[in-house]
Amino acid sequence: MPSDLRTRAIVLRRTNYGESDRILNLLTPEGKVAVLAKGVRKEKSRLAGGIELFSISDVVIHQGRSNLGILTGAKMLQFFGNIISDLARLELAAGFMKKLDRASEQIPSPDHYDLLVQSLKSLNLAMSGDLVSTWFILNLARINGETINFFRDTAGNELSPDQTYIWDTIESALRPDPSGPISAREIKLARFLLSNPLSHAEKIENLPVIIPPILDLAKKIEQNY
Repeated sequence: MPSDLRTRAIVLRRTNYGESDRILNLLTPEGKVAVLAKGVRKEKSRLAGGIELFSISDVVIHQGRSNLGILTGAKMLQFFGNIISDLARLELAAGFMKKLDRASEQIPSPDHYDLLVQSLKSLNLAMSGDLVSTWFILNLARINGETINFFRDTAGNELSPDQTYIWDTIESALRPDPSGPISAREIKLARFLLSNPLSHAEKIENLPVIIPPILDLAKKIEQNY
């Protein structure tokens, strides 16, 4: 039986369809949903204002027998306008949405929605782009099932506060190295980012110094998934 779903959504991608329609990939707390927004490109469309990029909307989706739902209602709840006024933040946010569009197709998870909401809110508040990127990449890997070991090294030994490390891509773990860029403070930060909301991380001291090695490590982890 056809039914209606009312939920919150963020537009991941918009594709023009026909003369006035659009196909939308929406990220919702229930997962990713593809919908057809009929007539949304018409000047007087009542749906157009509710499907802006970089916003959270309250949407109603009619779900029939097809995998493609029909968008019947859309009302913007929150617009992250500061993001589009800054090119660097805009590029980061767009990159996050592309990654989640792909990731939610391969490994659907309701956690993807919260990941994007926290990231967009933080970018909108002008939080450090490197911090947001690091938190996003590490947690996306975690959600997607990538093993991220910040407790034991490649030999299975507990990480030592007196040792420095490098990331071993093959073993997906830290390997002791006298000249490694990862020390106890970076390990502590990585653990924190994997177990706390992004908003809590801004209070950590010396972030501009600690973040670069962890961001570099996060990008290496990202290459594996």
